[in-house]
Amino acid sequence: MKVKSNVMKNPNIAKMLKYYRKCNRLSVAEVSERLDAMSPVPVARKTIYGWESGQTQPDADMLLRLCMIYNIDDVLSAFGYIPPDKRFTLSTVEKNLILNYRERPELQPAINMLLNVREVDLDLPEEDPEDGPENHK
Repeated sequence: MKVKSNVMKNPNIAKMLKYYRKCNRLSVAEVSERLDAMSPVPVARKTIYGWESGQTQPDADMLLRLCMIYNIDDVLSAFGYIPPDKRFTLSTVEKNLILNYRERPELQPAINMLLNVREVDLDLPEEDPEDGPENHK
């Protein structure tokens, strides 16, 4: 006799697992390999398909491993347990672009020009006219 679990499933888990896998440009086989390296028990591709289709759900430990693979920082918001804040989610590629941009200030003007980004929107404090260079003699 099969016993049904009384645990309520989160319908967001399936669609978000698939979404984040695709955002990270990973195949199911690649996710399976990475999970095998992190987990004491091998994870079959069929299991991952089951999670992504909503037939089953990963346990909490496996969900955290998947979040590590998918670079999900805010687990509760990502899966709808708490409302996301007003910020947007970045893919791994987007995060890497931002980090590389910040590490190469000498290339920033060229990248800004290429992407037609103006530096008008910088959150810099307004200068006090009395605090100009001519007053620091």
